[in-house]
Amino acid sequence: MITISETAQAHFVKLLSDQPEGTHIRVFVISPGTAQAECGVSYCPPDAVEADDTEFEFNGFNAMVDEKSIPFLEDASIDFVTDQLGSQLTLKAPNAKMRKVAGDAPLVERIEYVIQSEINPQLASHGGNISLIEITEDGIAVLQFGGGCNGCSMVDVTLKDGIEKQLLEQFSGELTGVKDMTEHQHGDHSYQ
Repeated sequence: MITISETAQAHFVKLLSDQPEGTHIRVFVISPGTAQAECGVSYCPPDAVEADDTEFEFNGFNAMVDEKSIPFLEDASIDFVTDQLGSQLTLKAPNAKMRKVAGDAPLVERIEYVIQSEINPQLASHGGNISLIEITEDGIAVLQFGGGCNGCSMVDVTLKDGIEKQLLEQFSGELTGVKDMTEHQHGDHSYQ
């Protein structure tokens, strides 16, 4: 469920050595299943453990996860990386914004999942996002660009060489194309 690298485990053990006896960590998602989902890690003293928490045992500590966060932390990973700029704890939770869907789920749900877990995080670096409006009878996914993508001069390249290519590859035989329904008007919000 949650993978914590050896270096991150050692980091947590070191941090917890300065905390009161019996303190563990809590891994959580604020606003799970929404575009605003945020993941975090905090200390979890014994009196903060809830009856419905799930406990995961690691080397020298346990990680507590509340019931609401569990399905959104599937495939989550925590790592502690040191480079020339210093050390950093990273938490990746690809399913935080949208619960992982089964391979036999309806096409619209599977496409939504790919948009939220793979495509929108890439577009977010430019302040942009996309949403699925509909899938037509002839298998065309109709998308709407928002944020910094609306009015961006590279939107056609992003759509054809990036998003369409990725979706057609992942949903081969189910999708026939991808179409943008956004009326792009360049403005201060547009990515330059």
